[in-house]
Amino acid sequence: MGETTGFLKWKREGPTRRPVESRLLDWHEVYNAFPPEKLKLQAGRCMDCGIPFCNNGCPLGNLIPDWNDLVYREHWRDAIERLHSTNNFPEFTGRLCPAPCETACVLGINQDPVTIKQVEVEIVDRAWSEGWITPRPPSVRTGKRVAVIGSGPSGLAAAQQLTRAGHSVVVFERADRIGGLLRYGIPEFKLEKRHLNRRIEQMCAEGTEFRTNCPVGENIRELRAEFDALVLAGGATAWRDLPIPGRELTGIYQAMEYLPPSNRVQEGDLAESSLSARGKRVVIIGGGDTGADCLGTAHRQGAATVHQFEILPRPPDTRAPSNPWPTYSNIFRVSSAHEEGGLRVYSVNTERFLGDASGNVTGLRAHEVKFADGKFEKIEGTDFDLDCELVLLAMGFVGPERGAMLEELAVKLDPRGNVARDPEFMTSEPGVFACGDMGRGQSLIVWAIAEGRSCAAGVDRWLMGDTMLPAPIAPTTRQLM
Repeated sequence: MGETTGFLKWKREGPTRRPVESRLLDWHEVYNAFPPEKLKLQAGRCMDCGIPFCNNGCPLGNLIPDWNDLVYREHWRDAIERLHSTNNFPEFTGRLCPAPCETACVLGINQDPVTIKQVEVEIVDRAWSEGWITPRPPSVRTGKRVAVIGSGPSGLAAAQQLTRAGHSVVVFERADRIGGLLRYGIPEFKLEKRHLNRRIEQMCAEGTEFRTNCPVGENIRELRAEFDALVLAGGATAWRDLPIPGRELTGIYQAMEYLPPSNRVQEGDLAESSLSARGKRVVIIGGGDTGADCLGTAHRQGAATVHQFEILPRPPDTRAPSNPWPTYSNIFRVSSAHEEGGLRVYSVNTERFLGDASGNVTGLRAHEVKFADGKFEKIEGTDFDLDCELVLLAMGFVGPERGAMLEELAVKLDPRGNVARDPEFMTSEPGVFACGDMGRGQSLIVWAIAEGRSCAAGVDRWLMGDTMLPAPIAPTTRQLM
């Protein structure tokens, strides 16, 4: 433990965000650099608990007190080795994970928790800048071939682990670039794609093969014959819709129809987005992270106004008695996008969309609701109309897409409609495995990476009879978040 009384000496501090008026003019990440001397003190706040609940709060089982201590002692190279031992892509989780580890921090019982997420991302960013992260190709090849279908965080994690175990791994991606939601779902201001690109370069140098523009459907049987094992990592991409009167009007889009064109602008594919909020009154239906991504994107495109609707009530500012430590705290949070503007409206349900004679959306009708007896009830007398020209549906996802791939494989589904797996992540079809949101349902990036790592261990054991790969979780693991 670096500083026995560090948590008493130093208050929690993190990097500041760039001024709103300047960051809305570009798409760069929103945070200013955090001085190393301040980071050292933040790492020194870690109490090195006898039972570090942060380790359990993290699905990857990150050895958080270990690398906090190493950062405090300025042993940065040892810190990245310890961090990489449990997490393939800390530059992704350090930017995108909502940090269940921090809400499980023992210090968080009655003080502000340790800035675990910031320490994590600073470790890996320094490691890249110092040249410590290099390809790690296997010394021995097994002769086994594995196909990974999907290149989101779970597919990438599974692929990297299996490649390092000596297998020949091919990743199939239906889009034109690798990365899944990391590439075309997460806006540039949350994750600059240079971080993703250099990881893919590392994986290529290690021997992983990537094939883009390769949708997998009826050809799945051919892949089964060509490869010794298949890993399904296609995500939960079937979005939740809002089938109310007026849904057919032009100007109403799913979040994952709206976000990708903006990312393609940043990739240089388009001069401007085909679905721009410029000058429009925008309503986002859905109060989660995807809704916030739409919000920040609309701000940068120059929306006239933005309202974000959430059917649930506003979360409390502090933990409710029914939400005790160390479970993930369901409290009111302000993301960088919320800080930039827009109005968040809680406990509201959209009843119908309104349009003009040309079939364009011009507004919506909504009302307030209360939750009682397990359902939402309308509060009479609260009806209102709101003018808008663009509506974005960000209400989450209901599971993997139904299509030729799952039909041809005939894998069993669980009661929630996700691909069912056994404790080794194998589906009902021998040699076919599933990980990430495709098996778990819509979840967090940290769960996706953990599932990819555990699935890789299951594949390796099935192919070789044993494995040295770590398996941080099982499909039946109950999550704190």
